[in-house]
Order: sequence, then structure tokens, then C-alpha cells
Amino acid sequence: MREIDITKGIVENHVASLFKALESDVVIVGAGPSGLVAGGILASKGFNITILEKRLAPGGGIWGGGMGYKYVIIQDEAKDILDEFNIPYRPYEGEYLSVDSISFASGLIFEATRRGVNIFNLTECEDLLVRDGKVAGVVVNSSLTQMAGLPVDPLTFEAKAVVDATGHDHDVVRTLSNKNDVKLNTPTGKPMGERSMFAETAEKAVVTNTKEVYPGLFVCGMSTAAVYGGFRMGPIFGGMLLSGKKLAGLLEEFCSK
Repeated sequence: MREIDITKGIVENHVASLFKALESDVVIVGAGPSGLVAGGILASKGFNITILEKRLAPGGGIWGGGMGYKYVIIQDEAKDILDEFNIPYRPYEGEYLSVDSISFASGLIFEATRRGVNIFNLTECEDLLVRDGKVAGVVVNSSLTQMAGLPVDPLTFEAKAVVDATGHDHDVVRTLSNKNDVKLNTPTGKPMGERSMFAETAEKAVVTNTKEVYPGLFVCGMSTAAVYGGFRMGPIFGGMLLSGKKLAGLLEEFCSK
């Protein structure tokens, strides 16, 4: 066993993945449930999908369940997505399903990567490529570099479409709006801010507002609440899954033009 062989194996395989990601069909920023579902569906249809996650572990807000209790609730109408991604569940109170948050997060991650989604953790989207009034890619840097505040220049990934799946923070849309004189596809032309909890309304709105918010830039999951002024919903995840499924359909049509 030679340590240099271990290092070569890591570097060669990482660089191969990186080269594949440099010209993606879709770059999804944020590896939460909606982004993983959308990425997994699209990758299974042959699209080159890259997901960027600034934290160490993909999975978004799933891992903590509700206040650290390791279960989440999912509406029965999203059952087919759980089945497609091989996520185990138990019926609860007729119209709901209870899902172990650890199985849920790890199952989505595994199935997405098994289908060919290229996930990079510890990688942060710090800016966007904007050309002729359209988002054309992302500007990325190491999360550790960003945390340390070091003056290190980033790299760029090109893409036919970019997705803000960063959740409550809506990092991508916020960056685009703050740094460029653009009008978003929202009633105010700007991000409208997330409202307090109202689960029933929030679950419907997160699917309705999964859409293209600026040419080449889409929003899904909790980013929709922050961008379109929706409510939050807490540890119920059916809307997140259905948002990802809807997004996959929108992006398949968009990238096939």
C-alpha cells in the first residue's frame, strides 16, 4: 500500500467528475429534497446534472426531522416519489406517511447519485454567469475558502439552466437580484421574503411557485417561499418532493428546446 496511490485515486476521480460538471445541462444549487428529486429524475433520462452543496452533508433540512425527533411526515399524494426513490415509510392517520429522516435523506442522496447525479459538497455558489439577459452558469468556490474569508478566485460551471434550491436563504436568487439591475418574475420584481408557518397553504404554494424566476434560473422547494412570499411549513415534506418532480418536468422541456 502506497499513500501516493491513494492520493492519486482521489485526485484523478475528482478531476474527472469536475470536468463533467463544467458543462452541465442543469446546475442545482442546494442538495435538499426537491433538488435531489429533480436531479435524480433528470439524470435517469440522460441529462448531465450537477448539484452543489455548500455544507459537508447533502440532504438539506431532512436530517433533523422535527426538533431533532427523527421522523418527518409526508402526504400520501407524494407516495409515488418515495416508491420511485426506494424510501421506506409507514402509513399514519390515513392521509399521511411517517418517514425516518435518516433513511429519507440517505435514500434520496444514494438514489440520485446512483442515477448519475454529480454532487459536490463543500462547494458554494458565490455568483452567476449572466449573458445577454439570461443566467448561463454559476461561479463556485470552496466553502472552506469562503468561511475563512480568503481572497481566492473562483471557478465557473456553464449550464443550460440553474436552479436555486438553497431553501430559506434563497442564495442564488438573492445574489442575482442584489448584484444586477434585473426584474424577477415575481409580483414586486424582487424576492418577497418568507412568511410565518401555515402548513396547508405553504405545501400548495411551494409546488405552484416552482417555476422560472428569471431567464435560465428556476426556483424550487423552500426557495420558492422566500422568493414569492410564501409561508413556511415545518417538517412535512410532500410539497418538497412534488416541487422536485414538477421542476424535473419544467427543466426537461427547457433543456430540450
